Amino acid sequence: MLSSNVLAPGYLRKVHHIALNVHDMQASRHFYGHILGLHELTGEEVPATLIELVATGKVANFVTPDGTIIDLFAEPELSPPNPDPSKSFTRAYHLAFDINPELFDQAVAVIRENNLVIAHGPVTRPTGRGVYFYDPDGFMIEIRCDPS
Repeated sequence: MLSSNVLAPGYLRKVHHIALNVHDMQASRHFYGHILGLHELTGEEVPATLIELVATGKVANFVTPDGTIIDLFAEPELSPPNPDPSKSFTRAYHLAFDINPELFDQAVAVIRENNLVIAHGPVTRPTGRGVYFYDPDGFMIEIRCDPS
């Protein structure tokens, strides 16, 4: 029997998309598309509701291998509350990507080669390894893997 004031476990199937405001669309597209290697949706892949915004450069869409969409919304006038990303307040703490344990060290090398600011790590815990770093807008990204 359905309750009228809650969703039953399993009703929410997956994260459909994550929308992020970005200050510099070009830098963010480079970060998510080239550095992190996510596929940018183009042409007929772009959702119909976003075609005009993508065409005018106000939105870019990326997809993770598991199908989660990351929407970037250009907000060039938006400044962070604090230019130091470690002190910037946001209700979202970080976005974590899972990677094969055999590729973790390579991911850390890519982060370092691109001179990305590492906030913490790499760390090794009983739950696996992780490294936390910032995207061009100071949003914290984690690349993590299960124990090998």
